[in-house]
Amino acid sequence: MTRRSEWPEYAAHDGGSPPSPASGTAGSRGAAPAARRDRSGGREGARDPAPRDPVERARAICLRLLTGSPRTRRQLAEALRAKDVPEDAVAVVLDRLEEVGLIDDAAFADAWVESRHHGRGLARRALAQELRGKGVAPAVVEEAVGQLDSEREEATARALVDRKLRATRGLDREKRMRRLVGMLARKGYSQGLALRVVRRALEEEGEDGEAVERYFADDV
Repeated sequence: MTRRSEWPEYAAHDGGSPPSPASGTAGSRGAAPAARRDRSGGREGARDPAPRDPVERARAICLRLLTGSPRTRRQLAEALRAKDVPEDAVAVVLDRLEEVGLIDDAAFADAWVESRHHGRGLARRALAQELRGKGVAPAVVEEAVGQLDSEREEATARALVDRKLRATRGLDREKRMRRLVGMLARKGYSQGLALRVVRRALEEEGEDGEAVERYFADDV
């Protein structure tokens, strides 16, 4: 049984192999050059050197990361510091990316809430914790999770319980209730909402209403 005191608290070297040396032919005075040179005098297959200017290097790192998926400003800053990019270059690049809209923490937060609530059924509390962990400002987090009203959150909780009900059939009442309530708790739903949704679902399925009410009496 999940009691109040047990409730969760919400709860990047590419290595390229150098060209093989060409084998010398019989009678030659020495081995062939280690790598043929192209017409410009450079070695074929040689990689372009990484930009030496810190700002250009930081910009290249950020654009590569953003190509994979949206990132918050703090996520990009942490990635740049991990590459030993100077702080002044970090600030210059991140400020510029914000100016052109490639960094937008508010848009990131809105998309994160919609995706994680729809795909994983996470509640506002769990979503807020995830966004704070990615460095989104508290006011931005609050506005993003605010798009989920209480009615939508409860409807999602009920859908989660309905999907889980069949898998719990055959278990004794106490174990069944504990699993259903615990599942909602792990997704960030409040204890009161979880208990209410589970109780209603079990009663509608045919569980004895008075027995269910007695079971939950100490937790409501």
